[in-house]
Amino acid sequence: MREEENGSRRRRICLIVAYDGTAYNGWQYQSNGVTIEETLNRALGELTGEKIAVIGASRTDAGVHARCNVAVFDTDARMPAGSFPYALNQRLPKDIRIRGAKEVDLSWHPRRCKSVKTYEYRILNDEFPDPTNRLYAYFTYRALDVEKMRQGAAYLVGEHDFKSFCSIHTQALTTVRTITKLEVDCQDRQIVIRVAGTGFLYHMVRILAGTLLEIGEGKYPPERMKEILDAKDRNAAGPTAPACGLTLTAYEFL
Repeated sequence: MREEENGSRRRRICLIVAYDGTAYNGWQYQSNGVTIEETLNRALGELTGEKIAVIGASRTDAGVHARCNVAVFDTDARMPAGSFPYALNQRLPKDIRIRGAKEVDLSWHPRRCKSVKTYEYRILNDEFPDPTNRLYAYFTYRALDVEKMRQGAAYLVGEHDFKSFCSIHTQALTTVRTITKLEVDCQDRQIVIRVAGTGFLYHMVRILAGTLLEIGEGKYPPERMKEILDAKDRNAAGPTAPACGLTLTAYEFL
């Protein structure tokens, strides 16, 4: 840490950020809608009196939720790191909350560290919708075969080229990624697709979910998942599932 001439000390603070993404146009700043990033920057600026630019670990899409996204920012403020959640939560809207904070080294960057992220995609599979779940689960009345979805999911675990499961608008240098776990659970008519990996492509989890939905509906057998993977063609996979069902649930730095 370097000492400034006025005696202040430049610091990097790491925040744990939870949010309901319904009202936001994703994490990253956009000119056509309010985002999580700009809302945090504004609250931090009001608190510290500085121009703040947070760096988020996961740049979630519009409408996607998070329980534990990670963001860092640099500041000269002397406030103890542990006090930032209390001060910020008084300034943030109720659908964004800081759930933890700590000081890290100035060189620490959340997107340059090895990590495992876990996402959950929730599906309400029932005869009628449940309005209390409408913002947090995708509803379908079509009967889904969970066992076939599990069989299809098994083909995706490991290191693969996930080009078929990536938006054509991705800017990634490579479409090779590693999925460490992919589970499909069902309880009380709610199906949860839980996927963990060291990195994900643009819309990757939602395309995985959309493809597993089609397998569950019986549009093609689980074995087709390997053909879709090998095709390396976005047109081979299923649709991009709606954002409302997706939540970032865990973030582990290795």
